[in-house]
Amino acid sequence: MRFAVFAAASGLLLGACDVTKTDFPVRTEAVRAEVEEMSTNVIVVKLTADNIDAFNTPRDLSGSRASLSSSAWDYRVGVGDVLDVTVWDHPELTQAAGTGRTVEQAGQRVQADGTFFYPYVGQVPARGKTPEAIRDDLRKKLAAFFPDPQVEVRVASYKSQSVSVTGEVGSPSRQPLTDVPLTLLDAIDAAGGLTETADPRAVTIRRGGRSHQVDMKAFLEQGIGANNPVLQNGDVVSVGRQTVQEAYLLAQMSSPSTIDLTLENITLTQAITRVGGLAEDKADARGIFVFRDEPMGITVYQLDASNPTAYLIGTRFVILPQDVIYVTSAPVYRWNRLISSILPTVTVVKTTGDISTD
Repeated sequence: MRFAVFAAASGLLLGACDVTKTDFPVRTEAVRAEVEEMSTNVIVVKLTADNIDAFNTPRDLSGSRASLSSSAWDYRVGVGDVLDVTVWDHPELTQAAGTGRTVEQAGQRVQADGTFFYPYVGQVPARGKTPEAIRDDLRKKLAAFFPDPQVEVRVASYKSQSVSVTGEVGSPSRQPLTDVPLTLLDAIDAAGGLTETADPRAVTIRRGGRSHQVDMKAFLEQGIGANNPVLQNGDVVSVGRQTVQEAYLLAQMSSPSTIDLTLENITLTQAITRVGGLAEDKADARGIFVFRDEPMGITVYQLDASNPTAYLIGTRFVILPQDVIYVTSAPVYRWNRLISSILPTVTVVKTTGDISTD
């Protein structure tokens, strides 16, 4: 849909322009007066070497550090876990797995009250304890029946704790927590990895009723360790869909098109170069405009590139998402008509872009 609107906008703009080359309006004050007479929400700025730094606003694409705490992982047994208990030299106390029985089936399942039954001892508290703590407790109680019992306790099946991974991953799923710490990256990999449409900068971890934004890209590319936290029981990981950030290049270009700004800052000169430059037989280099919708209204930035050195100024002007770059050949007396034709189109393109990202 976006491409269709873009094509329609290109046709509308081209139809509004006179292809006759003429002296272009460089009388900034006069042009500003004409435009402001039409609309109080339009500002015209001519870019020069003297003022370019005031209008150069590159986006901060560096990774942010996650505020989510990541403590050391120490697995604690919960309801539903199955324990495998071994008492050395006392095979009668060990329910060994046999034909048709798995270790999970032969083990001791932690019941709803947080305990499990063991011969001679009875109910053994387990919930919230580490396997090592359960072993020490069981050894002390068995010592009343056997001299110096050697006990081993391990988790045969992890059932009590998990995290969920949803959104733009290959196989959204529930990931069990084990005695091995599960990091955010491990959980995403176990869920099939990121899809082609995933945005690694837009990962949300829901924990304890709060949502935490995590920039996974900052971990993958910059090694910010805080952005790969160890997950906790009940965490819900959601990977967002990547929103394409684009600017639009219209009219007298070699190849009018959109340009992707999602992953990098691109200057005006770079943007024009990437679509093959200006259409030599039609474009008036004095009429390179950038239409930008800002909080106070639309600002029109003009670059007069009749002197090639002006492209150096363009290298210091960063394009922002939803900017409309327009190169004209309209004569001065149609300047106000050109503006009045372009502004509605800018609004249409911006509105369509907003709808497509919802």
